[in-house]
This record gives sequence, structure tokens and C-alpha cells, in this order.
Amino acid sequence: MKMKAALIEQKYKLKTVETDVPEPLDDEVLIEVYASGICGTDLHIYQGDYKGTYPIIPGHEFSGVIRKAGPKVRNLKEGDRVAVEPNLSCGVCYNCLNNRQHYCENVQSVGVTRPGGFAQFVCAPEAAVFPIGDLSFEEAAFMEPLSCVLHGVEEVQPDLADKVLLIGAGPIGLLLLQSFLVKGCSEITVVDRDASRLDLARELGAARTGTDLNALDKEAYHIVCDATGVTAVIEATLDYVRPSGKILWFAVPHKDAVAKVPLFRMFAKEISIYSSYTSLRNSWQALHLLQNRRIRVDRLISHKLPLEDFEKGLKIIETHSEPAMKIMCIPKES
Repeated sequence: MKMKAALIEQKYKLKTVETDVPEPLDDEVLIEVYASGICGTDLHIYQGDYKGTYPIIPGHEFSGVIRKAGPKVRNLKEGDRVAVEPNLSCGVCYNCLNNRQHYCENVQSVGVTRPGGFAQFVCAPEAAVFPIGDLSFEEAAFMEPLSCVLHGVEEVQPDLADKVLLIGAGPIGLLLLQSFLVKGCSEITVVDRDASRLDLARELGAARTGTDLNALDKEAYHIVCDATGVTAVIEATLDYVRPSGKILWFAVPHKDAVAKVPLFRMFAKEISIYSSYTSLRNSWQALHLLQNRRIRVDRLISHKLPLEDFEKGLKIIETHSEPAMKIMCIPKES
């Protein structure tokens, strides 16, 4: 049996191919993919700016329906609607045994080191597959990015009634906005150059919005969070955090980016800086927040493209050629 898949052969070389439908191993399930979200990581892979090897079928934010289960699968069955946690840890290395599975020394990642969800079918181990209940497939595809956001928010440990400055109102920024509200932050200011994104930020709970970072009061926020990955913005976060405050550098910068950090100011203001890398077993929390509508994602989807237009979606994100939030590919419709 054949299927269609998007294959990145090497840097900036992508094509839609026809290949064999994979056969699940004993502990795996075969998933027919119904929705697969394009992430900045997919763009980095396409640009040759991320770990992983070529050729690769990308896609790590996806959901679908189980069509076959291996003989050792116990808790899932054919017909189940599911989403996938892409990072597969070994469970026995030093980092796994110290509950740092996202730094597993033998990690494999669906859509990065093994075939991913920009295909009509994909295999994944039972341990990485989560039933999604009545969530739409597009909503369920947000399980992975939301799990990463939740890990970042857990790292910075907001206190009740904290004032937060969030820079960047793309899909990840608006997931961060809602997650900070779930954690009890009282007042969130969101800054972005795109006025339409700020309209959505207000709808989702932002207390204040603006397009000009320079118009804000300095040293006014308990937490300042960067969701842009832009070096100049990352450097500016130090200006807006209050003494003894916290900074979360969440977005993925260019791998060679270097920021200038005024070390004496950090010392004098007693600032804590946090970074966040992928997620740490946060899929269960993400899924339940989505299912209970504590985190809303339906308004974050701007495009639904057939699999053949995956490269078009990457180019939209890369060039900003048209307004976009989360771009989904729908392989089943291909």
C-alpha cells in the first residue's frame, strides 16, 4: 500500500513523494494523519538550521486515527482518535533516570530523526500516543506546542497576581498568554507589530496590548517573556523586568545568535533568567487544558493546506508573504 509524504531531501530541497505505508513494530501503532501543524522547527529543518538528518519526513505536531496496532499494544486500538508526543526517551540513561527525559542521551524524535506527520500515515510507540476524546483533529495537533509552552511556564514558576510582559503574539505567544493566565497571573501586556494579532490577544485575555515596546514603562513587570527569538528583543527584556524579577527566553533564536547581556545590571537587579527546551512530559496537562477549553486554539489556525502545499506553508512563515498564524496541513484530503 502506498501513501503520499513530504520529504526534505536536503537543505531547501523538498518534494512530495509516494512511498510505502509503514508497518508498526510490536509496540507501535499506525496512525492515519488528519491534521499536522507547521512549526518553526520544521522551517529550521528546511533551512538546514536544526539537528536531525536528511532525508526526513518532518512533522511533530499532528493527530489522526489509529489504523493498526502492534501485538504488544495494550491500551490503544484501531479507530482511536489520538495525538502524538514526538520526543521518545530511552528511560534508562542518566538524564531519563533523573527526570530530565527531554535531554535523553538516546532521544529519538518523530519528525526530526524518524518519519513524522507530514504524511498520510505514520508510526509511533504506544507510550507516545494519547487519546484526544472529542477534540477536533486540528485542536489536538496543538498538544505538542502547548506541552512545550507549559514546560516553559513551569520553569519560570509565576506567582499569583504576577504582572507579565509578553513580546510576540504569534501562535506560541498566544499559547503563552493563556498559560500564564491559567497559572494565576493577574495582568498580561502583549506587544507585537501586527495589530490583528493584538486584537486576538485581547480576546484571549490580554489586559493591555501595544505595537511599540519603547512606549512601555521600564522595570515594571514581574515576568518578561520573549516569544520572538529576535536578538534585539531578547536583549531588551532586561530593561522591562523589575528588580528580583524573572525573564523567560522562550522562542528559538538562530543557532549562531549572540546576545549582549549587561552583567552588572543583572547582579544589581537580582534578575533570574530562564530558558526552555521542548517539553518534559507535559502532554497530559496540555491535552486536558485543551479538552476543558481552558486553552483556546481554534482562533489560532489561519490556514488549512493539502499536503502538496507544505512547502508553500513553509515559505509563508519564512517570508511573511501573507498574514498567518498556525498553518495546518491536512494529509487525509490529499
